[in-house]
Amino acid sequence: MARSPTARSEFPRAAGRRVASLAPALLFPAAARADVPMTYLRTFGGFKGQQITTLTWALLIQAIVVVVIVSLLVLVGIILRRSRQPATGPDRQPVEETGSGLSWIYIGVGVSTVALIGSMVWNGYTMAAIDRPQRDPALTIEVRGHQWWWEVRYMSQDSSRIFETANEIHIPVGQPVEFRVSTVDVIHSFWIPALGDKIDLIPNQINSNWLEASSPGIYRGQCSEYCGQQHAHMGLVVVADQPADFQAWWDRQLQPAAAAQGPEGENLFVLRCGACHAIRGTRAGGRLGPNLSHLMGRQSIAAGTLPNNVAYLSGWIANPQTVKPGNLMPNLDLSGPELAGIRTYLEAQK
Repeated sequence: MARSPTARSEFPRAAGRRVASLAPALLFPAAARADVPMTYLRTFGGFKGQQITTLTWALLIQAIVVVVIVSLLVLVGIILRRSRQPATGPDRQPVEETGSGLSWIYIGVGVSTVALIGSMVWNGYTMAAIDRPQRDPALTIEVRGHQWWWEVRYMSQDSSRIFETANEIHIPVGQPVEFRVSTVDVIHSFWIPALGDKIDLIPNQINSNWLEASSPGIYRGQCSEYCGQQHAHMGLVVVADQPADFQAWWDRQLQPAAAAQGPEGENLFVLRCGACHAIRGTRAGGRLGPNLSHLMGRQSIAAGTLPNNVAYLSGWIANPQTVKPGNLMPNLDLSGPELAGIRTYLEAQK
């Protein structure tokens, strides 16, 4: 599967230099560092990402300033308290009022009010600014949350170009993409922090959001609403390709399933796996589990839980409950030849 080049993340050796250069680089990245771990303090999300990340840094800095000021005032109060000698003995204090601290309360309330109102206005402006993309979305992707994986459906006015995949989303660089999200069970939350904000998936409701990637690369995402036992293992990735590479990827997804050597592998897959999983162009049409068309073109399996290679694929097929307890994929008690046949067939789905 074609991949647009991604830049490797670079970490300065000197901690002091890293701290000094961190904020400007995160607010206004000059080059993509798209294969970094999941982060919301650095943006690759174009206009939307810059608006959200700038506000995030402003609120973070404001919170740090408040903590520092309060800590300093508490420390000064402790020092002054200890420096005063009791007027009538170590176990007694004077009852007369020697001063008023109300001025500190007035100042603190006034400054806090101004800061909170300013934050509220800025937050409201940001939410209004990112509500709609600056131009019409290039495409629409429907995402449905399951316990615990992501069903992805690419929409098109040409019905022959509509297809489904799972857990890995490709989008074109520099073009806004509309996401329509829903869930088949509990509340989930769709979040690609390096590209933009999160949106909840609520039962019996369709919510919409949009994202845009400013740089080619691979962006880690996660369900951010606790949704059950394997919530932490409900990950996904968004791969931002150059527009030409994205169209080529879409065309490859529409190709029929590859046939392994001999029909045994496909027959085994349809018999043992086809009730839950689907592969386009075959008799396997299950809807309970992820669509496995072109499976080996994906980076991971089990919703980001395992790398997608032969060893992990074999272990996942043989005993999924050991890897991800509680998921709906049962242990099939496959024999050695059955496991080998199904695995060989899936290896051909590139």
